[in-house]
Amino acid sequence: MIVILYIAALVAAIGFLVLCISLAMTLNSLKKTMNNVANTMAGIEGQMEGITRESTSLLEKTNMLAEDIQEKSQQLNSVVNAVKGFGDSVNGLSDSVKHVTSSINTNVTKNSDQIAQVIQWGNAFIGIREKLKKQKTKEQETIYDDSTKRRKR
Repeated sequence: MIVILYIAALVAAIGFLVLCISLAMTLNSLKKTMNNVANTMAGIEGQMEGITRESTSLLEKTNMLAEDIQEKSQQLNSVVNAVKGFGDSVNGLSDSVKHVTSSINTNVTKNSDQIAQVIQWGNAFIGIREKLKKQKTKEQETIYDDSTKRRKR
């Protein structure tokens, strides 16, 4: 019976030894895995620092571009306002020209009889003037003819 007790203690000791060895092997594997995880995390940390620097740089450039765009937008607004003012002036001028044209048309329509009479008087005046020129030319020819006849004698 004592032998059985020794055998049982030996089996228990061997089982405990196997348990300790397997636990040591498991912990050793876990150590390697944890080292790999630590190395991976260090690499990721370095990459994150690079990404952070690039993101900061991009954010600064974006802010500069936004300010530039806002400044140019304000300048463009002043140009648009100037063009709008010019368009308003052209519209005003066009309205004035339309008003003057319609006023002239109205006055021409109202005064068409008077205009026709002025044209008739103008034609009559031109006719009288031409007759006077012809008569004056005839008188000069007559005077010239008379003076040449006197010289021949």
